[in-house]
Amino acid sequence: MPLFSRFLLSSFVFFGVGALAAAERPNFIVILLDDAGWTDVGCFGSRIETPNIDQLAAEGMRFTDCHSAAPNCSPSRAGLLTGRTPTRLGIYSYLPKDHVMHLRDEEITIAELLQKEGYATGHFGKWHVSKLLTDQPQPADQGFDFSLATDNNASPSHHNPRNFIRNGERVGELEGYSCQLVVDESLTWLENLQKSEPAAPFFACVWFHEPHTPIASPPDLVAKYRERFPELTKKEATYHANIENVDRAVGRLLRKLDEMDLADDTMIYLTSDNGPLNRFSRVGLRGQKSNIWEGGHRVFGMMRWPGRIQAGSVCDFAISGVDYLPTVCEITGIEVPNDRTIDGTSILPLLEGRNEDFTRGNPLYWFFYRLNPSLAMRDGDWVLIANTTDAQRPKAHPLTREDMPKIRESELVDFQLYHLKGDLAQQHDLAETNPEVLDRLRKKAVAMHRDVITEGHDWDIPESYGAKSKRKVWNSE
Repeated sequence: MPLFSRFLLSSFVFFGVGALAAAERPNFIVILLDDAGWTDVGCFGSRIETPNIDQLAAEGMRFTDCHSAAPNCSPSRAGLLTGRTPTRLGIYSYLPKDHVMHLRDEEITIAELLQKEGYATGHFGKWHVSKLLTDQPQPADQGFDFSLATDNNASPSHHNPRNFIRNGERVGELEGYSCQLVVDESLTWLENLQKSEPAAPFFACVWFHEPHTPIASPPDLVAKYRERFPELTKKEATYHANIENVDRAVGRLLRKLDEMDLADDTMIYLTSDNGPLNRFSRVGLRGQKSNIWEGGHRVFGMMRWPGRIQAGSVCDFAISGVDYLPTVCEITGIEVPNDRTIDGTSILPLLEGRNEDFTRGNPLYWFFYRLNPSLAMRDGDWVLIANTTDAQRPKAHPLTREDMPKIRESELVDFQLYHLKGDLAQQHDLAETNPEVLDRLRKKAVAMHRDVITEGHDWDIPESYGAKSKRKVWNSE
C-alpha cells in the first residue's frame, strides 16, 4: 500500500470520516523563536504572559521533551529544513559575517519538496543559513517562492529594523517591531494567495528574531513587567516584554487563519531554534545556548492541527527539529530523499496518538565543534556526553582553515553518562555504575560520529579569515 494511502487509512481510523478531505493537502507553518528558553512561555511554566501561544498548545499537542537540531542558530535551522544533523551539511556553527560556510545548493529542503508538489512557499524573518545578496544559495534557491528575510539578527534592534531584504531587494528601514513586521508580511502573502482560484496549499516559515539580542520591546509591556515584578532588572523586564510581544504577533497570525477559514487545514509547529543565554529561561537544566547539555537544545514545542491532533494532548517522547521533514513527507505522501542520510524520524504516529507505532531510526545526536563537551547522543532516557580530543578551543571565533582538519580528525574521549528520568539537570554521571550501557552507547556514538564528520563538507576557508579574532578559551560550563 502506498505511503500516502497508509496515512489516509490511519487518519480514517483515528480521526473519522470528516477529517479525510482536508488532510490530503494540508498547509504547514513553522513558527520559530530565536534563543528562547524552554520555560519562556506560560504553558511551560513561565510567568511571562503568552495567552496566544498557550492557546495554540491547548488546541494541539505539547511536547515535553522537544529539542532543536543543534544548540546554535544556523545549524539548528539547517537541520530543521533538511531533516539532517547539521554536521553532515557542513554547518558546524553559526554563520559569521562574510564566511564561506552556508547551506549548500546540493541539500534538499522541505520547501523544495513541497514546492515541487504545487505548494506556495514563503519565508518570513531570520534566515541565517546563507549570506543574502551573494552568490551563496538564496531563499529562492532553497525552495521559497517569496521571502522577506535578514541574514542574521534584526538591526540595529527589533525596533525599526533596516536590514530586511524582500526577494533579493533591500527594503530600507521599516517602522515597528520585528515580530509584528514579520507577521504583517506573512498575512499579506496569505491574503494574496487566497485570491487565486483554486488557492494553492502553502508552507510558511515565520522565523522571529526575538528574543535574540539586541532586544527592543514595547515600552508599555516593559513597564507592566517592572511594575508587576519589582525584583526584575530593566533588562529582564525588557526580555519578558519581548516574549509577550512575540505572543501578540502569534495571536494576529492565528486570528487571520481563523478569519480566512484556514485554521482547520493548517498544521502549525511552534518552537525555538536553541536554548537561551539567561538562567531563568532554562530552569532545571544544565548548560545554555551553544552547549550540548540539555540547556543548549531542549526547547518548548507544540503542534496544532485541528481535527487531526487531539486538543490538549501531551507527548513525552523525545523529538527534534530533524524530525520535521520526514513528518511532513509522510503526511503529504512525498518521498523522503533516498540518496542521502535523513537523521530525523516521522513523528506522525505520535501526532495521531499511536505511540506504540513510533520507532526512532538514528539516535538523536548533537555535535558542536566550538566547545567541550562536544557531543551528546540520546538513546531512550540515556544521554551519552563526550569531549573531543581538541579540548582547548576559543569561545566564539569564526571557523578557520586550521579548524577543518580538527573537525575531520576529532575522536571522542572522556565519556559521561546520564539518565534523564530523575536527573534532568544532568548532575549525576552514571558511567562507572552502568558500564554495559556506557559501552553500548559509546560504540554507537563513535560509529555515528565518524559517519557524520566523514560526510560533513570540507570548506575552503581563506587563510586570512579569523586571523584577528579574539581566541579566548571558554569552558562550556
